[in-house]
Amino acid sequence: MTETFHTLSSGDISRRSLILTAGAAGVTLIGSRRLLAADADVIKVGFISPRTGPLGSFGETDGYVLDLVRKALASGLAVAGKTYKVEILDRDTQSDPARASQLARTLINDDRVDLMLAVSTPETINPVSDACEAAGVPCLSTVMPWEAWYFGRGAKPGQPSPFKWSYHFGFGGGEFFKTYVSQWNLIETNKKVGVLYPNDADGNAIRANLAPALAKAGFTIIDPGPYEDGTTDYSAQISLFKKEKCEIFNTFPIPPDFAAFWRQAAQQGYTKMVKICQTAKTGLFPGGIESLGNLGVNISSAAYWHKAFPYKSPLTGVSGPELADGYEKASGKMWTQQLGASMSLFDAGFEALKASTNPRDKAEVAKAIATLKTTTMIGKVDFTSGPVPNVSPGPIIGTQWVKAKPGSKFKLDYVVTEHATDPNVPVEAKLIPFNG
Repeated sequence: MTETFHTLSSGDISRRSLILTAGAAGVTLIGSRRLLAADADVIKVGFISPRTGPLGSFGETDGYVLDLVRKALASGLAVAGKTYKVEILDRDTQSDPARASQLARTLINDDRVDLMLAVSTPETINPVSDACEAAGVPCLSTVMPWEAWYFGRGAKPGQPSPFKWSYHFGFGGGEFFKTYVSQWNLIETNKKVGVLYPNDADGNAIRANLAPALAKAGFTIIDPGPYEDGTTDYSAQISLFKKEKCEIFNTFPIPPDFAAFWRQAAQQGYTKMVKICQTAKTGLFPGGIESLGNLGVNISSAAYWHKAFPYKSPLTGVSGPELADGYEKASGKMWTQQLGASMSLFDAGFEALKASTNPRDKAEVAKAIATLKTTTMIGKVDFTSGPVPNVSPGPIIGTQWVKAKPGSKFKLDYVVTEHATDPNVPVEAKLIPFNG
């Protein structure tokens, strides 16, 4: 029996097994080739933003923008005479930097994205950019001061850029400076500015770059020093601003912190002496302003996009009014400036993919971003002439929240009050004093 079994095992059974194994291997190889061929025809783009958590207002409109982008790409993207299918893999950071980093690594290692797009605040953008830089994946981002992105990630003034794969476009301290000087000179004040800058990437960059420039321009900066995100008691800062009679107030906090501060400022009598309340990173969206009630009316803000911007999306073809009106019709909510900003990120990203010789070649895509010159919904994006490598500066426009006119669908209107960083944007209204 042993001998018979041995003969069968080494003869017929072995030959059958060999044939079956070879056949299976052939099928597997053919299937693998087909999968590889199919995969070669698909561009995968990661999109990471904060849609929930303390920074969730930045991502509130992203679902609508994604719908428009996916519709525009439904028939594929033509690059160098070839049409590729496009997959956009969108992820929510939940406002957590650690989660943003992990999401980026998963999209890189498991989903193998060809291009990463990241939007809104250093808490999202910096960890995503760092993950892409480490992995050799091209990354494009917008909506945070570029200094907090560039220097906040380790680049040094006057030295070559340490970044090969990550690129950022949008406003910086220079744009804020031009806007604030233009805005603040519209109303007579004592030029004393109480500043509330947090101990984070935004706050530290603004303290180092913007505050000194404002001081040189003739404004007296009253800075009680950095505070930690999530602070609940601002009595010391408010007391200093009252003592110094700061008629201008400027802040760069996460939205919940500003709401806590501003309510305490009202309770302790500081808001009564404020002529200009100039907010950034907060006070950008109607929901946050409406939640403040009367304390939100006449707050000054700044817009990295406004529906009055005279530019169209090259990807979707929509204009500013069309984008804003479409969102309001679809959601029942007032438009926000994030609509155009998120759209501009897709505009620039897909213009870079089209400009590359091969959108599946990460080095070619990075090269295309580095030489990108185009016009998006926010205006010009030009990486060939930035203030530092890997950066294309963008506008920030002076704005103000005012009571809406009778018959309006919404309680507030968001009007353009100055346009120093982009004169193509029309000024719509005169700045009103906060206590006007």
